[in-house]
Amino acid sequence: MADVNNNIQGVPWDLSNEYESADCPAIDADLGLASELMDQMIEQNSVLVPLLEQAEGLGVEAAAGGIAAAREIHRLREEVRLLLDNPESYADCCMSVDSQDEAAQILSGRLQSYQKRFTDLSQPWLQFLDLVSLEVVEAYLDHELTRATRFLVEHARKRRDFNLSLAEETLISGLSQDGIHAWGRLYDQLAGSLTCDVLIGNESESMGLAEASGLLQKPDDRTRENAWRSINTSWEEHIESCAAAINAIAGWRLELGRRRSNKSSMHFLDSAVHMNRISRSTLNTVLEVAEESIPLARRAALLQAKAYGKAQYGPWDQRSPAPTGNGEDRPIPYTEALELIGSAYRSVDPAMGEFVEMMAERQWIEGTVGPRKRPGAYCTGFPKSRTPRVYMTYTGGASDVITLAHELGHAFHSWTMRDLPDSQQSYGMSLAETASTFGETIVRDALLERAGTPAEELAIAWEETGALISFILNIPTRFEFEKNFYEARQQRPVRPDELKVLMSRAWEKWYGESLSEPDPLFWANKLHFYISGLSFYNFPYLFGYLFSLGVYAKRLTFGDEFFPRYEGLLRDTGRLTAEDLAAKHLDADLSRPDFWRDSVAILKPRVDQFDKLVSELPV
Repeated sequence: MADVNNNIQGVPWDLSNEYESADCPAIDADLGLASELMDQMIEQNSVLVPLLEQAEGLGVEAAAGGIAAAREIHRLREEVRLLLDNPESYADCCMSVDSQDEAAQILSGRLQSYQKRFTDLSQPWLQFLDLVSLEVVEAYLDHELTRATRFLVEHARKRRDFNLSLAEETLISGLSQDGIHAWGRLYDQLAGSLTCDVLIGNESESMGLAEASGLLQKPDDRTRENAWRSINTSWEEHIESCAAAINAIAGWRLELGRRRSNKSSMHFLDSAVHMNRISRSTLNTVLEVAEESIPLARRAALLQAKAYGKAQYGPWDQRSPAPTGNGEDRPIPYTEALELIGSAYRSVDPAMGEFVEMMAERQWIEGTVGPRKRPGAYCTGFPKSRTPRVYMTYTGGASDVITLAHELGHAFHSWTMRDLPDSQQSYGMSLAETASTFGETIVRDALLERAGTPAEELAIAWEETGALISFILNIPTRFEFEKNFYEARQQRPVRPDELKVLMSRAWEKWYGESLSEPDPLFWANKLHFYISGLSFYNFPYLFGYLFSLGVYAKRLTFGDEFFPRYEGLLRDTGRLTAEDLAAKHLDADLSRPDFWRDSVAILKPRVDQFDKLVSELPV
């Protein structure tokens, strides 16, 4: 059995090109150099800090010394960020594979003080660029060192009314490591260490949460339900800890927003939409179109339930595979999955297929199964080498193939931007989901074209409708809960039972009669609610899904020009808002519902075809 599993599951990733270990001398050397560069930042801040109190009234001539110091700080910051982010990525990678990796935990702890110092030393620079006049900003940007940072500087200045004093910003930064970020780290450690007992057939097996989550992709409905209930039972034992963490994280953000509301009121969504580089009106439009699309998505959910001989969709069905009809699980070996994805990517352009092959050959993908692995999947990268890495637990389910395609889309996005200045390589989370969801779509379509039997066609259509259910129903459910939770948290901390009610109501609003029962503990077992550096990490998935469908539809319109245009769109994600990006590359207005409705319209004939396939299943 072990040999079979080894053929199915993925291989471990190779991090050796970055560091030999979490306590190797190379990391010490990087951190030592980072300290020296931060000492140089102190020297430049001695010029900058005295100017802050009068920054708003400075002319270009009077600000000349500050402009020069600010440019030098920018240069130093880019070097320091590489030296700190590289070992941080390494530590995170190690702890994802082994949540109890002591050396990586120590390194992660060491980095906190460096990151805190770096953030503190960056505050004068940030404040100077926010406070000075537009004339001074233009003078600062008119230089080879800083010219590429125009978008970031101008975008940051949109929130200048929410700035606090230098002393206050420094205090917030200092307290955050053992405040909001400590709660996020606590949750990560908890998620990586919990185990649960799952009834599989007639035997109970003890396993980590990541392994148990893999069972949610099994074709046996009872196994999936048992795994879901067991995971929730495990989290139920830590319900008070989860409630304390989610209340503390939200409470920190709300209090910080209140403190920043001196010049204009700051809503708890303001930071999220700004970080995602979209407007509130665009977000509202996307959510309105999603709500219009509820009947289509519920129809898809009921069809999946019907295929399993059930009247309603269960919360354990989120990652269910197409029913095989004979009760046999047909896992897809890891190497076969990579070949399938590579072929689908190649159908867009050979360069995309070659990228998948490179990721596999260089072992930049982590796909093993392990008892101490953290659940979930993500794409990360090492800024020094400008190389991506993909993390997941690959167990052979069809959902795993799509997850791998999704994360490889993220990786391709960053690979496409690798030669750009560092200041143009970061992008909003809403745009971050463009390439990943596009990757999912091309893999599904390519698989559909090569399907040789109705069963194979059903399996592919199943994944497609599963994505529709996830993005149109599940993601808005998360947003609905988080929005309502933040509104309640403004008054007081929310008790665990109240959180369950809020969560259940969100499920019921979006899934309605298609759902057999809500998932009241979803707020506890979903990592996204506990990412301390990001709030509302949900609507970007909906945005990215519909946006990528709109991009995908342009393949026919642009023909041979599509791939160069697509690369151009990806490369611009770090230097344009989502609205400007769509206007430039797609001739679309994202604040109006037309673009989003056109994206949803692509899905209806696919659900119709899925309905036909389900109807043809033997009773």
